Amino acid sequence: MTGIADVRFLTVAEVAELMRVSKMTVYRLVHSGDLPAVRFGRSYRVPETAVTEALQRPIADVG
Repeated sequence: MTGIADVRFLTVAEVAELMRVSKMTVYRLVHSGDLPAVRFGRSYRVPETAVTEALQRPIADVG
């Protein structure tokens, strides 16, 4: 069982860099619930495992 001390949190800027999207896209994913995040004061932190899972999800075929 992993404890909270074992979880690595990333900033929105770090998530954007890893996912190769803008910071605004990360905020949209957080606000829509597609990317779980924790709010610390006025900023968000995203668990690294959530980013890894999001990157491994299949991309929807649009059009």
